[in-house]
Amino acid sequence: MLRIFYPKMYVPSIFEINPEELQKQGITTLLLDLDNTIVPRHLDEFAPEIKAWLTGMRQKGFKLCIVSNNSSGRVSALAGSLQIPWVVRAFKPLRRAFIRAIRLVDAAPEETAVVGDQIFTDILGGNMLGMFTILVVPMPGKEFWGTKLINRRLEKVVLKRLANHVSHKDKQYYVIKRKGACGDGKQQV
Repeated sequence: MLRIFYPKMYVPSIFEINPEELQKQGITTLLLDLDNTIVPRHLDEFAPEIKAWLTGMRQKGFKLCIVSNNSSGRVSALAGSLQIPWVVRAFKPLRRAFIRAIRLVDAAPEETAVVGDQIFTDILGGNMLGMFTILVVPMPGKEFWGTKLINRRLEKVVLKRLANHVSHKDKQYYVIKRKGACGDGKQQV
């Protein structure tokens, strides 16, 4: 039952995402959460290293789209600064925002990865559409009160269970075991 909440990859930050490995999996598109995934919620501009990472992913051929539950003013200012398409007021984990995002960048669910810091919005939404899901540790900083009060507490339960279903790789990130995914019970990434 909890598998719908399990990401396929869990990393400390976006910088640990290996683009070549994603491309080997057939991933061409990244749907990125905004707040506390690629920018702290309390900041209004990307850090230089985040800008460089986003630019680098584009140069490697990835299509990018920001999918956020936040308002259009904040999202459009940030995404627009790097000319990244966006979907706002997404009401994640509802499917329609993810579908809208992949249509916006002309992608298919099976070639798309959802990258986010929340299990009950980003990961659940991506998993419901069969997308590759990557959970990142949230960036430090302020969080929306509902996220902090409710989601993060519930996420602790899922993350505890998740620990029983992961294999460690280079001690930097986790790869979720999927029965029969690669013939040996482990999803290779």
